[in-house]
Amino acid sequence: MQQHNPYRILISGGGTGGHIFPAIAIANALKARDPRTAFLFVGAEGRMEMQKVPEAGYAIEGLNITGFQRGNLLKNFSLPFKIASSLMKANSIISNFKPDVVVGVGGFASGPVMWVGAKKGIPVLVQEQNQFAGMTNKLVANKANKFCVAYEGMERFFPKDKIVITGNPVRAEILNRNVTRQDAIIHFNLEPNKKTILIIGGSLGARAVNNAIKKDIALLQNSGHQVLWQTGKIYFEEMKAAAQDYADVHAMEFIKRMDLAYEVADVIISRAGAISISELCLVGKPVILLPSPNVTEDHQTYNAQALVDKSAAIMIKDAVANQELVPAVLALLSDNQQQQLLAENIKKLGIANATERIADEVIKLIKK
Repeated sequence: MQQHNPYRILISGGGTGGHIFPAIAIANALKARDPRTAFLFVGAEGRMEMQKVPEAGYAIEGLNITGFQRGNLLKNFSLPFKIASSLMKANSIISNFKPDVVVGVGGFASGPVMWVGAKKGIPVLVQEQNQFAGMTNKLVANKANKFCVAYEGMERFFPKDKIVITGNPVRAEILNRNVTRQDAIIHFNLEPNKKTILIIGGSLGARAVNNAIKKDIALLQNSGHQVLWQTGKIYFEEMKAAAQDYADVHAMEFIKRMDLAYEVADVIISRAGAISISELCLVGKPVILLPSPNVTEDHQTYNAQALVDKSAAIMIKDAVANQELVPAVLALLSDNQQQQLLAENIKKLGIANATERIADEVIKLIKK
């Protein structure tokens, strides 16, 4: 295989922020090492990567591909045709771009690209964010050359001798937090003498989390603590109205300054997406995780359970959140010993230089 100088790197995948963000972070790390490096991304037409990747300054090609629809089997009728056309387009993209390496970050768009790349003898690196491997990544388990993972025990899915524990990329502003609690108090207009509960349910919001907070909002107001509540776009108006008479409950559609939010938090309530958990491990605060049940193969529950098994987080299921979430938060805030234990154990799981480790593995594959 011809090796180019500068390198040519093809990065495939997307569908959700949990796939797109690591892809861009890996590209940025490789670009910082050699600005001459050429990049091309491949995503799924109509998905958020088609907007987010160009915003980050990279070129992207789209495949007409979707995942298997479990809820509506009739929608899968056209899937074989989409796969066939995506394999043909992936072949064309790779033939034209001539990459030195293919990096797959998960999501159905990465499948055809990794498959064709491997068939052409191009080194393939898979970055698996979750504790339970995604379907696309499992399908290329015997074809890829390297698997960069964030959890132990991934030899259940991938060849053991090809696995490297690198951790997941996290945002630079979280990694290099250079803010104080006082900065956060001022920014969010909080009380300096009260403990803060931070609630983050994703950019769109989490219904079970929001409903549980709304149900027990008076209990939270009377607890002597304060709440910084990211409701998400879908639920903001409803939750803002619910919180308007409660001075210590601050409902926000979206929190831009997560560095400040993490800094001021005493206890954090969060979904259990892979990237969120990687950030929480570096933040090192007591966490209550509510895995989303609406994700492929229930992978958020596996992510959360991996922390629970190490006494690094508390997990509450969506089905019982209405009854158990707020009592669990208040019980945790009254137990300093449990807070300290959770904080110490989750901090042990943080990997600060994950992006650089993955970039190292990409370069090793090219040079090999």
